[in-house]
Amino acid sequence: LRKDRRRLEGNDPAIAKALCYLGELYDSQDRLAEAEEKYLEALQILAPMEGMSRVLVAEVSGRLGDIYTQQGKLDDALAMSKRSLRVFRRVHGDEHVSLACALNRVGLVFKHKSQLDRAMSKFEQAHEMFCRLVGDDHSDVAHVLFNMANVLRDQGSAAEAMAMREKALGIHRRTLGSDSDEIASSLVNLGASYSDQGMLEEALGKYEEGLGIVRRNHPERNATEAKILVNMGRVYSRQEKHEDALAMFNKAYRIYRKTIGLETMEVAGTLRGAGNVLRKQGKLEAAMDKYSEALAIFRRVVGDEHAEVAHTLSRMAVCKEDLGDVEGAVVCLREAQSIYRKRGISHGTAEHVALILARLEGGM
Repeated sequence: LRKDRRRLEGNDPAIAKALCYLGELYDSQDRLAEAEEKYLEALQILAPMEGMSRVLVAEVSGRLGDIYTQQGKLDDALAMSKRSLRVFRRVHGDEHVSLACALNRVGLVFKHKSQLDRAMSKFEQAHEMFCRLVGDDHSDVAHVLFNMANVLRDQGSAAEAMAMREKALGIHRRTLGSDSDEIASSLVNLGASYSDQGMLEEALGKYEEGLGIVRRNHPERNATEAKILVNMGRVYSRQEKHEDALAMFNKAYRIYRKTIGLETMEVAGTLRGAGNVLRKQGKLEAAMDKYSEALAIFRRVVGDEHAEVAHTLSRMAVCKEDLGDVEGAVVCLREAQSIYRKRGISHGTAEHVALILARLEGGM
């Protein structure tokens, strides 16, 4: 990049390509802020250009969308992902693998925004297009199936989600071998389905297999490793292995801090998980500290009306009730219920919030 800057004019496409390559390298190391800086500079050069530069605009916009999703900047992620989709459609028409990838990316942002019906619509469009273009037994198809399964899980269809994840893992094993990052991700997703079904030992087995792959492929610390440790912590917590659970959450927190940064949804979720374990141990004040820190991060990252904010408020309410602060618990539950109603969410935690709130208000 330095050589190109010295010998070329500031807006030369070669500089933009060098910026993209460097951005990809930073991105692969979870150095998201540095990757974002390079991608944005590349876009500034590429935006006025025509021809094949438009393809690079679409690709870089999509990568920025992925970064913003990881950082919890979901409005920015949606804008960039939609830009990528629009440009790919203008360049390739309505039927192209790149277009299917862009549809999948937009669906992921909607999933993170808890707009599940819109997410599923994009995933279904991507799935149908991939099947037409590359066939049913392709890693791209498996990737979309996992995303569809995640929506089904959030909608309360756990058994259907597990079946879809098992199908996707089978495709990945046939097409990618046994030691790829995609296999590790597939194993983690399937482990989550086993956990949903109460199959905790089976879930741990999948997480451990996925963790082994990630550590072999990435000897340096990697955000995917932290994600797996968080999932393992949740299983240990359900097994009442509280110290093991806390160790997983604490290690994941340290990895996230060194990779994607502290102001992220992942860190907030990790803190909330640690709070859940501390509450089970009867360490209520320490648990409230974790919940409060998690809530503050969620509010800063995704705003006050996200489902993760409501979920964190519900955990705080239970802890407040344990501490004897019934009024404080009711305040948290009312805000959580308001968020769920605005989001159109009535299953899962939303049901528990309604039940606990009715019980506490009935006793006041």
